[in-house]
Amino acid sequence: MNSVATVNEEQIVASVLSGGPNIPLSSDEERIIKFFPGATLADWEDWRWQIRNRIRTFEQISRLMKLAPNEEKGVKGAGDKLTMSIPPYFAALIDAADTGCPIRLQSVPQAYEFETAPEEMLDPCGEDKNSAVHGLVHRYPDRVLFLVNEMCAMYCRYCTRSRMVGDGNHTLNTSTYDAALNYIREHKEIRDVLISGGDPLTLGDRMLEYIISSVKAIPHVEFVRVGTRIPVTLPQRVTPELVAMFKKYSPLWMSVHFNHAKEITPRVKYACNMIADAGIPMGSQTVLLRGVNDSPDVMKKLFHELLRIRVRPYYIYQCDPIVGSKHFRTTVETGINIMEHLRGHTTGYAVPT
Repeated sequence: MNSVATVNEEQIVASVLSGGPNIPLSSDEERIIKFFPGATLADWEDWRWQIRNRIRTFEQISRLMKLAPNEEKGVKGAGDKLTMSIPPYFAALIDAADTGCPIRLQSVPQAYEFETAPEEMLDPCGEDKNSAVHGLVHRYPDRVLFLVNEMCAMYCRYCTRSRMVGDGNHTLNTSTYDAALNYIREHKEIRDVLISGGDPLTLGDRMLEYIISSVKAIPHVEFVRVGTRIPVTLPQRVTPELVAMFKKYSPLWMSVHFNHAKEITPRVKYACNMIADAGIPMGSQTVLLRGVNDSPDVMKKLFHELLRIRVRPYYIYQCDPIVGSKHFRTTVETGINIMEHLRGHTTGYAVPT
């Protein structure tokens, strides 16, 4: 099973000076890239290549690992619910011999997703009923959630927006952006805008800059955040050009989403270093997931590793009661126990709220 990767500091310095990563493929990455004939290291470092070659089908994933019966059923039926989508980079983190691998649990569909508990809902956060205009959720007086796309690099199996995310919808575009922007302009009580999706970093630089620059140009908007899991699931997307664009619109904040220390690799560290060096504070929103991180030791390890890559553990939250997520949810007491084992037992910066 993969351990948490470490980065040679001289390697990081060389990467920054050369304008790109200088990180050799791990043995697991070498294994995965062989499934793509003709693929090169340059391809592996190209986020668009990673998007084009995501693991999407039963045939593809069954070549990479032997699926358990419940995984086989889950993968074959995923197209009728939340589709499977795993970038080759993230697939290389999966332990093919361990069905309890935390990366595998988050990314490979299981048959449990077809079960619906009485308390589960399609929209547990009530975003649709609080949608002021299409793609804009105005739930709190001074804050809005600006949903700019439906696509992610990897579809987390516990996704709270599984009702809307996927690669085939494309109902959000410049006309919906403009309607949302006009709403924000007209409502001067809005001071905080969270740009999310889907994952906004799956958009190209030009479109992303249009959105960010338009929001930042609204005088009464004081605080702008970008919500993304891309630095975790597809760190190759964090390019010098993207970070330079972000820096133009400082102050800008980033909400990232780490769930396990195994997600912190040399490429993730490189990406987070670039973001932090651009003056963009990062806070991690961690979902409490059964079998993935529902123990004090696992959480403490994650939060310590996050501080080392300049990401502040922001908060832990219970897995939303989205349809088909019962197998991921823990008790509230589990979360309380984790917090009690963190407070007073490690540095305060490693204790989320």
